[in-house]
Amino acid sequence: MNPHSLRHSANASDETVKGQIRQSNETLILEAAERVFAGAGFGGATMSAIAQDAGLPKANLHYYFGSKQELYRAVLAHTLQDWLEPTLGITPQADPRSAIERYIRDKMALSARRPHASKVFANELLHGAPVVKTLLTTELRALVRDKAAVIDGWIAAGKMAPVDSVHLFFTIWAATQTYADFDVQVCAVLDRAELGATDHQRATEHVVSLILRGCGLGT
Repeated sequence: MNPHSLRHSANASDETVKGQIRQSNETLILEAAERVFAGAGFGGATMSAIAQDAGLPKANLHYYFGSKQELYRAVLAHTLQDWLEPTLGITPQADPRSAIERYIRDKMALSARRPHASKVFANELLHGAPVVKTLLTTELRALVRDKAAVIDGWIAAGKMAPVDSVHLFFTIWAATQTYADFDVQVCAVLDRAELGATDHQRATEHVVSLILRGCGLGT
């Protein structure tokens, strides 16, 4: 191997390592930001508190995200993207029961795994969605219309009971996200300090069964 090839290989390796470090740091920062924004709100959160939670120098936050506003937008966009990804299984060729059940289970898993992200998003909506309003009226609206059309196609083909396909998504969001957004209320009623794996499993099976039966897909 000639010296040029060796240098090229070394540079490519360095870039790979740098990319991995960047991705790791961004993940740490976003997860910490979710926790701090959920607990303190946008106004009460500080970059110093987020840096401390992430275990990184404050300068790293500004390097990757520039400002608190930019980091807040990134948290919201990341959360919405993670919520929308499970809808990819809702396609005309898919089995309605399997696709809807998978979507519900994925949303419930996200509520269990990233409750703080859900709370940050809910708080943003309660304040009129000043940051994500454009995303809601463009990307989210387009996606729901597309997936609702798939569900309408299943209904027309007699594969599931007639339901309001758009409002079905609202129902799924409300049923799944409540275990993150209102976990304090759920814990109070269940007499728990916090929701455990068994609680989340019980809730998941309930929500799946309820919605599938409402769609004529239950057993």
